[in-house]
Amino acid sequence: MTSVPRILVLGIGNLLWADEGFGVRCVEALAERYTLPDNVTAMDGGTQGLYLLPYVEEAQCLLVFDAVDYGDPPGTLRVVTGSEVPRFMGAKKMSLHQTGFQEVLASAELLGRLPEELVLIGCQPVELEDFGGSLRDAVKAQIEPALAVAGEWLARWGAPLAPREGAGPRLNEGSLEMANYEAGRPSEQEACRFGDARFLQEG
Repeated sequence: MTSVPRILVLGIGNLLWADEGFGVRCVEALAERYTLPDNVTAMDGGTQGLYLLPYVEEAQCLLVFDAVDYGDPPGTLRVVTGSEVPRFMGAKKMSLHQTGFQEVLASAELLGRLPEELVLIGCQPVELEDFGGSLRDAVKAQIEPALAVAGEWLARWGAPLAPREGAGPRLNEGSLEMANYEAGRPSEQEACRFGDARFLQEG
């Protein structure tokens, strides 16, 4: 590895499915609160799957935030590293984005372009079947610990985090930022657990 490695910090998942948005919320918070060195890229990978391959291939160190079904108690944070990362990504798929990202890692390895260091910071979800919902409290409470773990790895890779003065860059449209997203959620009486009027359109 070179003295200044290219580092990709990736949040993956679907903001629209409650705790599936954990990874994206983590990388958003990282970009907003900290100034990242020039060799570090923070990205909302969403559910893009193989479209992420070029970014992964360019990185020497890859850190991924995601909601992962480890079979742990809901809200549990677990850190997986190295060759264990692809295995855990495919252990129990919750959605297509995990299948897609497992394919990204497999493709990068086949091409000889897999990052030298891999870290997965995952949280066991509480609730997924809530279209338009936000993170449950137990999962939201793990954002800060996840960022602390990420900071330790980035420092180990020679890219320590520095608290940012003022607001950082947005990785998403303003209406999707967590506070705005939650504020726009209809009341429990008005909302349908399996659909949110903000995302449903009449045919």
